[in-house]
Amino acid sequence: MSDVRYPFTAIVGMADLRLGLLLNAVSPAVGGVLVRGEKGTAKSTMVRALAGLLPAIAVAEGCRFACDPAAPDPQCPDAPHPAGAEHRPARLVELPVGVTEDRIVGSLDLEQALAQGVKAYEPGLLAQAHRGVLYIDEVNLLQDHVVDLLLDAAAMGRSYVEREGVSVRHAARFLLVGTMNPEEGELRPQLLDRFGLTVEIAATRDPAERAEVVRRRLAYDADPAGFAARYQAAERALAQRIEAARVLLPQVELGDPALRQITAVCAAFEVDGLRADIVMARTAVALAAWDGRTAVTEEDVRTAARLALPHRRRRNPFDAPGLDEEQLDRTLAEHAEPEEPTDPEPTDPEPTDPGPDGPADGGSDGPGGGGGAPDPAAGPDVPPTGAEAEAEADAPSATPQLPAPAPAPGRESAPVAAGDPYRTRLFKVPGTGHGAQGRRSPAETDAGQTVRARRPAGPLTRLHLTATLQAAAPHQHARGRTGRALLLRQDDFREQVRKGREANLVLFVVDASGSMAARQRMTAVKGAVLSLLMDAYQRRDKIGLITFRGTGAELALPPTSSVEVGAARLAQLPTGGRTPLAAGLLRAHEVLRLERLRDPRRRPLLVVVTDGRATGGRTALAEAGRAAALLAAQGTAAVVLDCESGPVRLGLARTLAGQLHATAVTLDELRAEGVAALVQAHRSPSLRKAA
Repeated sequence: MSDVRYPFTAIVGMADLRLGLLLNAVSPAVGGVLVRGEKGTAKSTMVRALAGLLPAIAVAEGCRFACDPAAPDPQCPDAPHPAGAEHRPARLVELPVGVTEDRIVGSLDLEQALAQGVKAYEPGLLAQAHRGVLYIDEVNLLQDHVVDLLLDAAAMGRSYVEREGVSVRHAARFLLVGTMNPEEGELRPQLLDRFGLTVEIAATRDPAERAEVVRRRLAYDADPAGFAARYQAAERALAQRIEAARVLLPQVELGDPALRQITAVCAAFEVDGLRADIVMARTAVALAAWDGRTAVTEEDVRTAARLALPHRRRRNPFDAPGLDEEQLDRTLAEHAEPEEPTDPEPTDPEPTDPGPDGPADGGSDGPGGGGGAPDPAAGPDVPPTGAEAEAEADAPSATPQLPAPAPAPGRESAPVAAGDPYRTRLFKVPGTGHGAQGRRSPAETDAGQTVRARRPAGPLTRLHLTATLQAAAPHQHARGRTGRALLLRQDDFREQVRKGREANLVLFVVDASGSMAARQRMTAVKGAVLSLLMDAYQRRDKIGLITFRGTGAELALPPTSSVEVGAARLAQLPTGGRTPLAAGLLRAHEVLRLERLRDPRRRPLLVVVTDGRATGGRTALAEAGRAAALLAAQGTAAVVLDCESGPVRLGLARTLAGQLHATAVTLDELRAEGVAALVQAHRSPSLRKAA
């Protein structure tokens, strides 16, 4: 791959992303940009291109933390600094998805610190990104505690490393840019809020524009240096404009009228907290500086709202970011600075010549005159035609309508809406896992309560001080200790073992056959699954969705972190047809087998949503039992959501739960309210600790 960056000015379209990045280049206090969009839309290309436009920075000689020689950080680990300075380009630091906490904030050599009293610190990525750009591709795939570290550093402008009483801190101010594909999972709302701006992008559908994108990319691949040279003048001009806007920024005035509009807009859209108001104010000021002005205008406020508010309006994980621009315009108009009224000078009316045919305006004497049109409100009733007839036909009738009958089991019905989500019971996978940090099942994690100590298998990162001293103490005499300091050896060091919670793979297997097709029943079932999806989102799980109906089972949603996509697939789910229960369970067995190969540390939780019926009588039920036995043999933790209703119940779902070694709950028992009274009655061997 060529070392020559693709020029920023050569990128076609994406005006909002271009503007959001440039505003942060002018004023890093805006708080960074989150770029949301489908794959293959040049998100990474544009971010990397931006780094080439940033002005060069002066750095204190020999400082690993890029301190400004004019105002060095008094807490810099490399202080005091020599008098000299060097100039270098602003850095672009890219954060890999699998990054560890020590790689981000830096690492302390605890063995050297304890044995020799030397504070040996290796700077991390935050130190490298100081006064540059920190780029996080696929930020939504990072672990939560890693994202917390990054956003805290971005908000405070400082990074901290604390290890067993050894402390290091340094400045970490950078332009934070994150990209994500929403189909692969969403960020939590509180993390979304920490990004200053957000931009939604999608590939253009204009063939001519797409052709120009391909043409430029092929030209760059063929001759990167030559292609970049053709845009060198435009790149230089854009870099100069960024630098000029930075100089002008302190002179921009945010007047009371503009500030009143900013706060009114944030209040009208009911955003939480005051961070949105501050970000909007900083963005509007940066917009004015970018345009070479020293006063903020209403258009600056409107643009700032479009960039700073959409991602702050989400109330649950199933809400897509967005902004009602009509409401925005109304709010801005209501709180605009009133114009001073001016009294018009009186003028004499000009005489008109009525001409030979009467009044100049035609009066009301003809069918074409201004006053001759009939008034629909006062005129006689006439039969409606065209659009009026269609509208009248759609109006509610005074005659009460009978509810539509449930479709026959062999017919497909249109999707029905899900019921309102609610808080559900917590189901856990038994035992102790080692998966990604989350909020569901017990696991050994990087964060959590320290439960024991052990010898480290690799580099020591979480020192267990007490256990280390206990291991070293019996050998001090043999090692010839004479002073107060302990003599430590490599074998003495112990690390902490912490117990927290992990995220799991929650795989839903949903019966969408005709036996589930009664509208009220399916609304309740979808509401229950939606509630479990909400629970999976809050516990950081991956989810998957299998549906079975007709002649087989379908993987409607491959395992993903995006519960938003799962909710959308659930909403579109039709019902009807036969009930191939065994096919649904076998498909689940195959999906889980493949997921164990892809991610062996992530333990699954199977949620089967069914009334237990199967088309084909006893033979079909026997096949379903054999499929359930396969899943049970794998040790798959499972829950059966019993959807059977009516006065006569066969108990088939509970029979299936027994074959799966799973717990069975009804729709009513799924709710968190009153769980304590239900736990003992509905425990199963595989989930004995889960209820």
